[in-house]
Amino acid sequence: MRALLCGVPLDRLSFEQVVDKLISRICSNLNPVYVVTPNVQHVVMFQQDREFQKVYDQAFLSVPDGVPLLWAARLMNTPLKGRVNGTDLVDELCKVSAQKKFKVFFLGGRPKAANKAASIMRQKYSQLEIVDTYCPPYNFEQNRAEITKTVQIIKTAKPDILFVGLGAPKQEKWMRTFHHQLEVPVSIGIGGSFELLSGMVARAPKWMQQSGLEWLFRLMTEPRRLWKRYLISNTVFVWLIVKQKISLISSKH
Repeated sequence: MRALLCGVPLDRLSFEQVVDKLISRICSNLNPVYVVTPNVQHVVMFQQDREFQKVYDQAFLSVPDGVPLLWAARLMNTPLKGRVNGTDLVDELCKVSAQKKFKVFFLGGRPKAANKAASIMRQKYSQLEIVDTYCPPYNFEQNRAEITKTVQIIKTAKPDILFVGLGAPKQEKWMRTFHHQLEVPVSIGIGGSFELLSGMVARAPKWMQQSGLEWLFRLMTEPRRLWKRYLISNTVFVWLIVKQKISLISSKH
């Protein structure tokens, strides 16, 4: 059963259950699916973006990437089973892919981030088959020729898992539109994970990740790029949660 947080559906699965479910899906030979990894920014965007809402309606899994979502779900008396961080998910699925001979593809990220991340994952898991990486040009989704090229590169490579690092909401909308055409069993939106895996962007210490302060670490490391996203989105998120809690209390009286 899914939890609903400000309208956003969240699967109540542990990290291990998510991995098992994805392995099972890849082995099932069923229709292609995609996975979303919501955080605070997603919840805020979801409120006004009808296309983004459709993305979530059709997603195979919606798993909480941000610790604040766990706090908020607990506050609503619909606790989740834990965080499913996108970067950790990439790492674990690469490990599993090396064992099970799944083929993976890295799409997106900053220039050279996917290549660096792929190199590091190959060193870490020697049996891992990363069939290709591709970093499409900025705004490629608005250029029909570039879309066709990107789709063809992926179809030719025939991966079992496609990691999509195009940033939200672009990656989610792109997966919803093209996942059937790509013929990849599982596509997963993973945001800036290639940058983190490659070391291009420093990752927060474990204690900050676990205590829900990873956003603060990232804000301190890239203030000019992220201040608006984190400070404004976080403020709006808190207000949305307060409104939902008040609504829940009112409905009981």
